[in-house]
Amino acid sequence: MAGLIKREDIDEVRQRTDIKEVVDGYVTLKGAGLGTFKGLCPFHDERSPSFTVRPQVGRYHCFGCGEDGDAISFVQKMDHTSFHEAVEKLAARIGYELRYEDGGTGPNREEVGKRQRLLDAHKIADEFFRAQLLTAGAAEGRNFLHGRGFDRNAAEQFGVGYAPQGWDSLLKHLRGRGFTDAELKLTGMFSEGNRGIYDRFRGRLIWPIRDIAGDTIGFGARKLYEDDQGPKYLNTPETVLYKKSQVLYGIDLAKRNIAKDRQLVVVEGYTDVMACHLAGVGTAVATCGTAFGTDHIKIARRLLSDDGTGGEVIFTFDGDAAGQKAALRAFEEDQRFVAQTYVAVEPSGADPCDLRQLKGDAAVRDLIGTRRPLFEFAIRASLKRHNLDTVEGRVAALRESAPVVAQIRDSGIRPAYVRELAGWLGMPIEEVSRAVGLAAKRAASGAPGTAGTAGAASTAGAPGAGQGTTPGQAGQPAAAPPSDAPIAFMRPDPRDPIAAMERQALEVVIQNPAVLGGESALSGGAWERFEACHFVTPAYSAVHTAVRAAGLAHAGDPVAWVEGIRQEVPEPLQGLVSELAVVPLPASTPEALQRYCRDILARLFELQITRVKADKMGQLQRLDASAQPEEFQRLNRELMQLEMQRRALRMDS
Repeated sequence: MAGLIKREDIDEVRQRTDIKEVVDGYVTLKGAGLGTFKGLCPFHDERSPSFTVRPQVGRYHCFGCGEDGDAISFVQKMDHTSFHEAVEKLAARIGYELRYEDGGTGPNREEVGKRQRLLDAHKIADEFFRAQLLTAGAAEGRNFLHGRGFDRNAAEQFGVGYAPQGWDSLLKHLRGRGFTDAELKLTGMFSEGNRGIYDRFRGRLIWPIRDIAGDTIGFGARKLYEDDQGPKYLNTPETVLYKKSQVLYGIDLAKRNIAKDRQLVVVEGYTDVMACHLAGVGTAVATCGTAFGTDHIKIARRLLSDDGTGGEVIFTFDGDAAGQKAALRAFEEDQRFVAQTYVAVEPSGADPCDLRQLKGDAAVRDLIGTRRPLFEFAIRASLKRHNLDTVEGRVAALRESAPVVAQIRDSGIRPAYVRELAGWLGMPIEEVSRAVGLAAKRAASGAPGTAGTAGAASTAGAPGAGQGTTPGQAGQPAAAPPSDAPIAFMRPDPRDPIAAMERQALEVVIQNPAVLGGESALSGGAWERFEACHFVTPAYSAVHTAVRAAGLAHAGDPVAWVEGIRQEVPEPLQGLVSELAVVPLPASTPEALQRYCRDILARLFELQITRVKADKMGQLQRLDASAQPEEFQRLNRELMQLEMQRRALRMDS
């Protein structure tokens, strides 16, 4: 079929791609044992990292929701692309030239790979705008930057460019690079009139908006000339690439610092991001024409590894009424974070860019350093709306602020704010505490959104909704399945010592097949011993059978080895194989890993010997030695040989 990528090329891309480098573009990963990394799952909300990546085998697995796959499936899910597009993107990443079943033409670029074409157009436009900033016609743009304290190096660091005043400068440039008008219409960089399309951005300073992986997906444009009748700031409209509710300007530059410093600073504009970074606050980002919302929080939490062990989100807002309103909107989203949330407001009303111009870099750092808890800001904002000099005003203020205090999740912080609120109001602590308690009860019983939360909780607890399970393993079916239905496997009980032993052995064999052969193997035909083992747990027995069927032919290629085993198991168990392939083994050095693997296999083989011995002892006890002396002697010899094997295993391990 035309357009199909050759299977051997797909396998080559899969094997050559470093899955950790791919995942690192979206998730903050931390070491979790020898050759294993963990982070917050990008496929579901979680507070404790359960998303595990093992580069050696080229796979990831989430122990929370059960999502698993390789680098190709990860790109498919994260970028919402087809399989072909994901393979093509990864091939381009490693510089591998794909071949197609139709002789090399590949898929139709207007139907498949549309996203990559859009990315290419944005990359070329980005380069075009930056080059234009150096031309004579961009003097006004350079003056604007200089007037706000940004030199040429700063402009280059943030990729700032300039859109010429003509109607078709960019249009001609992209047409000359082979893009059709149909493609260009999809980029959001052009408007359409009676005579066709024309440049959307004209005579403006341009900031490239990039996704977390560093790809340019849109632009922000600032007005420079008085005769420009458009808005002060003009952004790319919603496109296939650009979704403003999911974009944070500067995230590509800030992501490493955010993960390292466990801090995210949210400012209001492009120049504020520039000012913060140049002043030494490298964790600053900005929203793009929209409030900081739920999708932004998901990005932030993954970068912060928002797992309850620290981290902070700092919102900076103007000191005016609009800034306070924005801060309170941010407070409404606060409960989605485990990280502490703060607000930094400059008393004079200056934003970070103005502050840097007026008082220098240190003032920007001091603004962030003197942040105030968002709870305090929200409470004080509610108090300002009432006359606290009257009884009626204090009672009204308590009624408004008590629900704010009731929302504080941290049971250690909440009583402290009860005492603070009592002091600010000049009211008894007991009265304030009672009001906060009543507000908490009302919120729990009938606050807007509680039904949705409860629904989510009930769904999360339903069979197959995650909980570390894999589809088809969470439990037994309510009724007997039809004869042609796929086999259902119960999730093995981790408290069963036999099941635990079998699982550990499979983890070792799948992750380190060298222990079954070669210098690191146990002496005495480890592969043959493993083949002969009898696994009693149904799910693990099926995986053991798959390992035997896959054989050791691909054991030297970890990616092909794991994939071969996955293809041999029933489909409901493919996720289990991925899980076994990525779970961290308890070893911190290669030597310790080899010792652990040998010990586990020795225990497995000893268990098998013990089972065989018990079986033969039963035969011996049922035997009449005087009537069958030769059989009696044979069983005794076999028992002695088994005991010698057991002792040799202990010595060898």
